[in-house]
Parts: sequence; structure tokens; C-alpha cells
Amino acid sequence: MAAYIVRRVLLMIPTLFGIMIVNFIVVQAAPGGPVEQLIARISGTAVEATARIGGADLGETRQAQAGQAGDASIAGKYRGARGLDPEFIAEIEKLYGFDKPAHARFLQMIGNYLRFDFGDSFFRDRSVVDLVVDKMPVSISLGIWTTLLVYFISIPLGVAKAVRDGARFDVWTSATIIVGYAIPNFLFAVLLVVLFAGGSFWDVFPLRGLVSENWSDLSWPERVADYFWHITLPVVSMVIGGFATLTMLTKNSFIEEINKQYVLTARAKGLTERRVLYGHVFRNAMLIVVAGFPGAFVGILFTGNLLIEIIFSLDGLGLLGFEAVINRDYPVMFGTLYVFTLLGLVLNLLGDLAYVVIDPRIDFERRDVA
Repeated sequence: MAAYIVRRVLLMIPTLFGIMIVNFIVVQAAPGGPVEQLIARISGTAVEATARIGGADLGETRQAQAGQAGDASIAGKYRGARGLDPEFIAEIEKLYGFDKPAHARFLQMIGNYLRFDFGDSFFRDRSVVDLVVDKMPVSISLGIWTTLLVYFISIPLGVAKAVRDGARFDVWTSATIIVGYAIPNFLFAVLLVVLFAGGSFWDVFPLRGLVSENWSDLSWPERVADYFWHITLPVVSMVIGGFATLTMLTKNSFIEEINKQYVLTARAKGLTERRVLYGHVFRNAMLIVVAGFPGAFVGILFTGNLLIEIIFSLDGLGLLGFEAVINRDYPVMFGTLYVFTLLGLVLNLLGDLAYVVIDPRIDFERRDVA
């Protein structure tokens, strides 16, 4: 097993490098980079924007030159650059590192990332690490509680549906699951806001933030209650649309295992139905469910809660990533991509190791040798 883990860890290196280089090429080819973003800001707020480059003197100088016709090559290179001094454009390129060729910027970025140095945001004047740390509690709260509730609901429900396959319980729960799967979670979020957050009916839950403004003044039991009070609606809206696939996957896995010969043999030996289900079937049926856990967790944690964060005014990683894409904030985009990809690869490895914990008959090293 140790050799298998080492091979998987070594395989993460080219995988991570490949993902980063593909995304780097795609982002570089997209129009409207950070230089264009700052040029657009200059057209409306010249003093504030130019203050980032070289202070008030440089800003005043460049504003005085703004009416002059810019260099034709600069105007053609950047949209909206006509009328700006080419030296000023060169200063902006140097500020964002665009005075270097693309391959040099990529190699420098990867070298910094290997040391977990993700640089500073282009437009927030803060380090990427500080931004991620600030937004992480919101996304972790949504991701962990949603994933736990989805699994705690889906697995028992899937087992119950498999045992009662074709019965009235199976039919009615399937209809409910289909409805939950068909309606996007953000529509459920809007419905919950209307019903329970002072929209048109009851004002039971808060609509904004992860905790109350006076949270630091509360006792620790009140803090816990306040935290769950704020997170109830966002988590419920994500769980409703998230457990359908896992429930049906669990049901189908159990049905497949129940119809196998070893189950008939166990029943013939006089074992109770509970012992058959949870002593023999459960271990085998859960393999495919465990395999999907890393992807489900990463998806819910980092990509599945953008609209939920917007609806409930939660400033988390989903909103941070969206704003980074809109503003072409490359350090935030690539820094978070690197961290989340690395985390996803590690979780996939942990998912494989969970196979062995659930079913010791699985031997990855023997499979590799074969």
C-alpha cells in the first residue's frame, strides 16, 4: 500500500501541472485581461487607478497626457488604450507582470506556487492567502454540513428504497426525489426566503451573513445557536437538490448486491435481514458511494454554492472566484485553482484508501503488479 500511495502522490505532479497549463493558456487567450480592466477603470476614475501605479505625480502627468494620441500599436493591443501615453501602459504591464512573455510568467507562477506563495490580488490590495482564509469559513460551513446531511439522508433512504423496491414507499419517495432533482437549488433558496426569511410569510430565519453582528458579544451556547440559525436556510436549499443522485445510486447498488448469490447463501444460513444488509451487503454496495465522495465534497465546497452565497449574502469562496473571473484577477484565479485542484487530488487518493478500509479484499498493489 505504501508503494501505491507514493505512485499516486508522484502522479499528482504532472496532473496538477497539466491542469494549470491548460487553464493558463485558456485564460491568456480570453479577451479583457487585467491591463484592460485597469484601463477601463482609468476612463472613469483616473486618480484612484493611477495611484496604484506611481502616486499622485504620475497620475497628474498621465492625465495631462491623456488627450494626446497614443501609440498605434498600444491602441491596437489594448481596447480603450487610445489616448493614453505608451509609457503609462508599459507601467501597467510591468505592475501586473505582462512585460514578460507568457511562458516566463507561467514558470514564475508555478515556481512561486511550489512554495505556496500565491502573491497579491490585482484589485483588492490583499494577499491571495488572506482572501481565501477570510472566505473559507463560509464555504467550509456550507460544504461540510451539506455533504454530511446529503450522505446521512441519502444512504438510509437508498437502503430503504432498495429493500422496498416497487412498493408504495419506493414510488412516492422516487416522485419526491425527481422533483427535488429537477428544481435547481437556487430556486429552492428563493422559495425558502419568501416563506421563512420575511419575504411574504414568516420572518423566522435571518437573510444575511453567517453570524449576527453582535456574535462576538454572545456566550458560546448563544454563538452556536446563532451560527446554526443563520446557516439553516442555505444548507437546506443545497441539501434538497443534492441528495437525489446519491439516493438513487445507493438504491441501485444495494439492489445489485441483494440479488447476488452470497446474499441468498447468508439468508439460507439463518442470518437476520438486518445482519445480511449491514453485515454483508452494505460493505460491498458502499464502494461506489465512497468513490463519489471526494468529487461530491469538492463540488459542493467550492463550486456548488455561488448562487446560494449571493442569495443569502454570504461572502465565500464561490463569490470570490466569480468576482476574480469577472475582474480578471489572475492571482486569485490561479491561486485558488491550484489549491482546490491539489485538494481534489488528495481527496481522490483518500477515497481510494477508503476502499481498503471498507473492503480489505481490495489490494491496489496486487492490481498494479498484474
